[in-house]
Amino acid sequence: MGTIFGGSIYGAVDPMHAMLLIKRLGDDYEVWDKSASVEYKRPAETTLYATCEMPDAEVEAVREALETQASVERAYTIDLTDAAGEVYATVENVVHVSTAT
Repeated sequence: MGTIFGGSIYGAVDPMHAMLLIKRLGDDYEVWDKSASVEYKRPAETTLYATCEMPDAEVEAVREALETQASVERAYTIDLTDAAGEVYATVENVVHVSTAT
């Protein structure tokens, strides 16, 4: 067929936001992937690219929320595009964060 397997598209970005939060928050927090959804928009027959970011403001918002809540859930979206920026798939991950016990 010559197309990229959908599971590979999803797997390429699945852990990214959880890993970024683990790294940025440190050992005082527990971070887990809770759920995910993928919207495949077209078959991919070319290299796909994704940008995953965790801005300082988002890390601070998670820390602040955990000052008054036992846990928080955050949703993050990643588009997988070709070199021209055309979107082939959109992945949304929901990440669960709590303080380490």
